[in-house]
Amino acid sequence: MADFLTIVGTATGLVAMAEVGDKTQLLSIMLAARFRRPWPIIAGVLVATLANHALAAWAGAALSAWFAGQWFHIAVGLGFIATAAWVLVPDKADDAPPVSHGGVFLTTTIAFFVAEIGDKTQIATVGLGAQFHDVAAVTIGTTLGMMLANVPAVFLGERALRIVPLAVMRWLAALVMAGLGAAMLWTALR
Repeated sequence: MADFLTIVGTATGLVAMAEVGDKTQLLSIMLAARFRRPWPIIAGVLVATLANHALAAWAGAALSAWFAGQWFHIAVGLGFIATAAWVLVPDKADDAPPVSHGGVFLTTTIAFFVAEIGDKTQIATVGLGAQFHDVAAVTIGTTLGMMLANVPAVFLGERALRIVPLAVMRWLAALVMAGLGAAMLWTALR
């Protein structure tokens, strides 16, 4: 149980920090400003994140099982370090997909799922799945992290971005990801 909680905690903190200022957080703010109905937006973010991150965690765990060995661990470690550098690059609202004419929940679910494809937090989720081999714990943790970052954004809108210093959060997320990458490299190269 301690390992499960450690994985959930690690994934939650990592993704919550990485999500601050990310295009999906900006999308949450845009959806909140457009629809002014927070609960269907939050439900859409939750459903989209659970689906996207479950697939990403499974992909990471499956890839690590198929490609187990020193080189794969080195690749995952380098992937974490590359993602750490990527986290330092701010996203723009223009990177978010356009909002459709569907209902608030459906619009949010589809837009958020699509926006998360290839996003920093999805790539981090693949890496966490590869590192920890626990799809449930990684999915729960990364989803909690996404919700911690996006629920306040939905309720506070643009004010949320002024409360949290984005540069500090980006640097913290980058340091955590780089640390995970360095730990994987250290383990693989010993």
